Amino acid sequence: MEKNSPEIKLIVALIGERPEEVTDMRRSVKGEVFSSTFDEPVEDHCKTSETALERARRLVESGENVVLLLDSLTRLGRAYNIAVPSSGKTLSGGMDPYALYPPKKFFGAARNCEEGGSLTIIATALVDTGSRLDDLIYEEFKGTGNMELHLDRGLAERRIWPAINIEKSGTRHEELLQNESTLSKITQVRRIMAAFPSENNEKTWTEKIVDGLKSASSNQDFLDNMQAYLQDQKD
Repeated sequence: MEKNSPEIKLIVALIGERPEEVTDMRRSVKGEVFSSTFDEPVEDHCKTSETALERARRLVESGENVVLLLDSLTRLGRAYNIAVPSSGKTLSGGMDPYALYPPKKFFGAARNCEEGGSLTIIATALVDTGSRLDDLIYEEFKGTGNMELHLDRGLAERRIWPAINIEKSGTRHEELLQNESTLSKITQVRRIMAAFPSENNEKTWTEKIVDGLKSASSNQDFLDNMQAYLQDQKD
């Protein structure tokens, strides 16, 4: 992001992270980093997110295009679940309904302002942790973003990078990002993946696409060759 769009103002909000992760982020990111470590009070987690969001809003009002990275929505939701006054109601997993409002307000702040800049928010959410509370937070935000990128623990354990579940990942309004020819080829690839899911193959679609990317000379070359490769798999 820093390389392809150096004009963008980057802000990182780390909630309940490990101290070494915070230090590494501060050293590697050319942007502002707001952080609270896992050993700090939940009030600090909430304050960190609010401060980062207000900083981003002020930059947007001054005409800047801002990208705000939040890690993670899950830990932020947990913090507010403890910090907010009890409403007397409890959702599945022990979640107070009122505790969901601040994280939703945070994530919903992303927008493109006609008389200012724009704010893009990229947030992570934890899944498959064994906690019903975490599952509830994820389900509350599922489908609310313009893009979802699903990471695959199985691919990461096998050291296959990037460990992305391509079948579950996607972007809304792809037609605004790709030309008609490219979009048509992507659609064909998606249809083949849907017809032959990864669990029915020895190699996942991520592995196949990574192999195609390694051998391709360009994105267009990859799409052309990958379409033929996937067609062979279909046959």
